[in-house]
Amino acid sequence: MIDITLPDGSVRPYPAGTNGMDIAKSISNSLAKKVLAIKIDDNVCELSRPINGNAHISLLTWDNPEGKEVYWHSSAHLLAEAVQELYPHAKFTIGPPIENGFYYDIDFGGQVPSGDDLGKIEALMQKLAQQKNPFVRSEVSKADALAYYQERDNPYKVELIEALNDGEITFYQQGKFTDLCRGPHLPDTGYIKAVKLLNLAGAYWRGSEKNPQLTRIYGITFPQTADLDNYLQMLEEAKRRDHRKIGKDLEIFTFDDEIGPGLPLWLPNGGIIIEQLEAFAKKTEEEAGYYRVKTPHIAKESLYLRSGHLPYYADSMFPPMILDGEKYYLKAMNCPHHHKIFGAQSHSYRDLPIRLAEYGTCYRYEQSGELMGLMRVRSMQMNDAHIYCTEDQFEAEFRAVNDLYVKYFKRFGIDKYVMRFSKHTPEKLGQKYIDSPELWQKTEDMVRRVLINSNIPFIEVEDEAAFYDPKIDVQLWSAIGREFTIATNQVDFAQAERFDLWYTDQNGEKKRPLIIHRAPLGTHERYIGFLLEHYAGNLPLWLAPKQVAILPISDKYMDYAEQLLSQLRTHHVRASIDTRSEKIGRKIRDAEMKKVPYMLIVGEKEAAEGKISPRRHGKGDLGTTTVSEFMQQFNEELGE
Repeated sequence: MIDITLPDGSVRPYPAGTNGMDIAKSISNSLAKKVLAIKIDDNVCELSRPINGNAHISLLTWDNPEGKEVYWHSSAHLLAEAVQELYPHAKFTIGPPIENGFYYDIDFGGQVPSGDDLGKIEALMQKLAQQKNPFVRSEVSKADALAYYQERDNPYKVELIEALNDGEITFYQQGKFTDLCRGPHLPDTGYIKAVKLLNLAGAYWRGSEKNPQLTRIYGITFPQTADLDNYLQMLEEAKRRDHRKIGKDLEIFTFDDEIGPGLPLWLPNGGIIIEQLEAFAKKTEEEAGYYRVKTPHIAKESLYLRSGHLPYYADSMFPPMILDGEKYYLKAMNCPHHHKIFGAQSHSYRDLPIRLAEYGTCYRYEQSGELMGLMRVRSMQMNDAHIYCTEDQFEAEFRAVNDLYVKYFKRFGIDKYVMRFSKHTPEKLGQKYIDSPELWQKTEDMVRRVLINSNIPFIEVEDEAAFYDPKIDVQLWSAIGREFTIATNQVDFAQAERFDLWYTDQNGEKKRPLIIHRAPLGTHERYIGFLLEHYAGNLPLWLAPKQVAILPISDKYMDYAEQLLSQLRTHHVRASIDTRSEKIGRKIRDAEMKKVPYMLIVGEKEAAEGKISPRRHGKGDLGTTTVSEFMQQFNEELGE
């Protein structure tokens, strides 16, 4: 007998050689119907994999991210099986699961399918799924694996196999399709119920433009048709809310080839949004005791060598400039600049904590294939700050930062969020991470304690820390459920030593401060991109670039419109007049399309009585009122 430890800590005895499905059936028939794979200790495996020793296990269902990965990986194999039947000469490369669904990169030779062909591939996938063919795993020698794919003239699989050793190679077969794969997979294809192939794209083998171009087929599958229907509805809504489309329609930002990819140009409307966000953040930070600083956009190579960012982040930094025999880099992060500011003066324990904040512009050389609207850019304005504190002050300061995040979430109507606590991996100390095991353990314990005491939802993730500290990445979900990584909160135990930062304690002795690096609004670029999608362009009144559009029924009432504009501007309302010689219906439609919160209709009656007829975007006519009554309502909404 062997002991199996379940996720709740309970231990059950089972015969040696038992498998995941046996365990699921022993717990409940309903679980056995839902389980997709098993996690044995730290390894995700098929349900059929025998367990021959004591182990900790988790039974993975659709509700587990790892369960979805197995489901979508198996679906990629099902896609390949359908393609093989329809396109016998196709050569297969890789087909991994992704965040939502899966893809397979395929060399179709001269017979490349079009978007119209996806329907017949999809239909065949459904047919093959209903055959309930099992996914069968087999271990294969390197020689046999090479012979198999050489016979099929598939240089891609041959290249992959050549990098492997005997004992590392497994094949999976379902129906008539066999693939080189580590697995794991579903018990059989019958688990795949609802299929949708989403689109075709081009992709270079192994991401290099020097290699052959392949056809990538994206798809997604679900265990229930209703889940697929809901997902497709969400996709349609996501297209409508795409910040790139909204940003163009509302004239917020643009890109220009002569400026360069990933370098956004903020139009006047975008500039207003930035100013409002920044004013809000500055006011909030001032109330929380932050000092504002400014730093240059470039610095010598020696600064980033000292901080350790070089060579760790060299691939993400723009190439250096040679000036007067020195290498200068565009600033990719504000941290070392702020450390220099702290170190420029002497500090006593009485001065701490010191909180230095800046909207600093940084530049990162993101790969061209990774650029995506405002979400992935090469020039970014960061809502950055560094807090220098004693160890005794750390918990209160770190908690205050988390409370600041929650305050922002409430302000923007964000209901779903989680703190992603990214930790180091001990095996990678000295390579990916600074080699200070005691400090890593200590700071990770400190961060975990604050998160628990703050009662903030968080998850722990291995091997995703920064090279010099554990960090928290803040995951937000928009109004339609799309997930975004927006902000960060880090605790730094290395930089004070590197920059010789210190303060004098009560005994006059020099001590190193702890450093908290936080950016609750992340960058203007990504946060505004998120807000545009979250609000579908209907920004709250305080953030809307144009708050009021004055719409004269004809040119005869232009003088009255000008009077209204002057009145509104004395109240600091962002307003403008539609001076076009268009019919009022067209002016209203255009203002609605531009998502202007308020429209003031002015005609003969309004001009004669000194009144206005306001409309609220998305709600319609609000009746006739005076300017003072309108301003009262306007300010009440601003206050909300």
